Amino acid sequence: MKPSSPAKPSSRPALSAPQKALHKLGLTRAIDLALHLPLRYEDETRITRLADAREGETVQIEGEVVNCEVAFRPRRQLLVTLQDGTDTCALRFFNFYPSQQKALAVGARIRARGELRGGLMGWSMMHPQTRPAGGDLPKALTPIYPSVAGLPQPYLRKAVLGGLANADLSETVPPQLSASLKLKPLWTLRQALEFLHHPKPDVAMVQFEDHSHPAWQRLKAEELLAQQLSQLQSRRERDRLRAPSLNNLTGSGLQDRLLKVLPFELTRAQGRVSDEIAHDLAVPKPMHRLLQGDVGAGKTVVAALAAARCIDAGWQCALMAPTEILAEQHFRKLVAWLEPLGVRVAWLTGSQKKKERAAMLEMIASGEAGLVVGTHAVIQEQVQFQKLALAIIDEQHRFGVAQRLALRGKTLDDELEPHLLMMTATPIPRTLAMSYYADLDVSTLDELPPGRSPIVTKLVAEHRRAEVIERIRSQLALGRQVYWVCPLIEESEALDLRNATQTHAELTAALNDGQALNAQNPGISAMGQAQRAQPSPAATDVMVGLLHSRMPAADKKAVMSLFVQGQMGVLVSTTVIEVGVDVPNATLMVIEHAERFGLSQLHQLRGRVGRGSAASACVLLYATGEGPRLSESARERLKAMAQTHDGFEIARRDLDIRGPGEFLGARQSGAAMLRFADLGVDADLLAWARATAPLMLDKYPEAAARHVERWLGGRTDFLKA
Repeated sequence: MKPSSPAKPSSRPALSAPQKALHKLGLTRAIDLALHLPLRYEDETRITRLADAREGETVQIEGEVVNCEVAFRPRRQLLVTLQDGTDTCALRFFNFYPSQQKALAVGARIRARGELRGGLMGWSMMHPQTRPAGGDLPKALTPIYPSVAGLPQPYLRKAVLGGLANADLSETVPPQLSASLKLKPLWTLRQALEFLHHPKPDVAMVQFEDHSHPAWQRLKAEELLAQQLSQLQSRRERDRLRAPSLNNLTGSGLQDRLLKVLPFELTRAQGRVSDEIAHDLAVPKPMHRLLQGDVGAGKTVVAALAAARCIDAGWQCALMAPTEILAEQHFRKLVAWLEPLGVRVAWLTGSQKKKERAAMLEMIASGEAGLVVGTHAVIQEQVQFQKLALAIIDEQHRFGVAQRLALRGKTLDDELEPHLLMMTATPIPRTLAMSYYADLDVSTLDELPPGRSPIVTKLVAEHRRAEVIERIRSQLALGRQVYWVCPLIEESEALDLRNATQTHAELTAALNDGQALNAQNPGISAMGQAQRAQPSPAATDVMVGLLHSRMPAADKKAVMSLFVQGQMGVLVSTTVIEVGVDVPNATLMVIEHAERFGLSQLHQLRGRVGRGSAASACVLLYATGEGPRLSESARERLKAMAQTHDGFEIARRDLDIRGPGEFLGARQSGAAMLRFADLGVDADLLAWARATAPLMLDKYPEAAARHVERWLGGRTDFLKA
């Protein structure tokens, strides 16, 4: 047997634990370290006498250890008494090592920094930082950096110092352009960074906390400029690509015929946006447009008109939605509108039977299917389009960059890019559109179709649950239907929230004279995931269904079918019904533990009712009692829901409460979020960056490339989707 050859040594030395931690934080380049700014600062530049100290202050004291012992009451602790010549202070350590006890032996002279507490026994500090006394005091505040496990502050401080020393911090913004910033004084990048890493103690801390100091302003302006440059570069690169020109229509007048068979008139906003999209589709370069509109604004019909134009020009269109429920809603509407006009619509989901799926794949590959509607299944490898010219992505923030690129890559012509229309029911605040979506054209549906009933929103404490159930009874008696949304599927020990299965059982019993109904719906598994009343002369029998993401697709479809047809009175659900469900007869939405939901999610859920002419209401049940009190952000969310129904105002408040992540989803792949700039307060800096980016790209392209590389590195792939 031939002996195995020894493993070849790696050409790269193994990384130490702190080096791995640096990489985990994304600190791989010298400039990354230089731009890794402190979370806060500690003032070790002065010694405070105990006689001059005030309770509650965080101070640094210096003195001699006059007592050091391990005490056992009330619990084991190291108790050290420090005398500074003006008073004494007890230092308490509940977790300590023998080496620490040795360093704090009687007679040692040390410095201790911590929060000073008073009491009957005099001054004390709990777990203060300690070090030997002596040596010069630092001249600047001590930075405390964002870190992870395995990366101690001393190591990180040394690494950042190295980054500052080795990074290229030369100016990339030409003086002619930076002068228009109107910052006084105008700090260079190096001055700003060196100051922010090691500020003098006489600077007002509020300027660090609110980022209003000129050094902070310089960094925020540069960061916004890098973002605008990268977005503009992406737009210009895309403008050089070719796409099908959907201007040579077959003469069948598919758009006009569709408009005639629609059971409603387009709103002015729908007409305007449809014209904007038609103009883009006629141009032989890829459309990259975001269609935003409030819940119920009519985005689906705009998508249908765009698809009709594409199909009328002899090409195929694909529409992809994040959930099967939403995709099926689109499919039903589009089939009803387009198939009578001679358009074949294919349906693709992961839950399809093999035979049905094969038939759909053949329709798509042959070009027989003018429109393809589905979930992620649309972008699977075996799906081949004959002539894909338009890709429509609904709820675009739920798809990752790779998924959107995969859909765009379905065209067989390597020289042509499909047009891309992305839709969102989460209105985007203006500053967000100006920054993160600057590479897109944005169309806005800013009016609702006529006939939509207003939705009354009520905040109701959990202890009034019985009143809510009575309200449900009254709606059912009128022949209406009700949603009840829960945040969890099953019991959780971590969160004391009512779960969907428990709520379903309780409502089934409460709405059917206290008798739980055990018969199963057709197509529902025998696990009791949804229950219905058998035909009975008792008028009180109510069918209560259960819907959640863990159910088999066939069961979900059966439950939704019963609810859509009006046979089911109450649907208990998790957030799978957040978007896409359209049941005009549903007039009451109850959201349990509403404080646990995001603001845009609450707004989406509320939009499931009020879709007909009957008066509708949304009840937000929030927790009370012995559990944790509502957080300030939860209060703000509930308050906003009660005060306004305007999706754009909701979006603005959500941006203030949660930041941009709620709106962006996977668009940024977590890589290019703004670290320093705040869109809520830096609108003037954003305006400067937007105005400066095209000038810099046109007149100083090399400086622009260096600037983007400095701030974003290789993290601009998200702009391709």
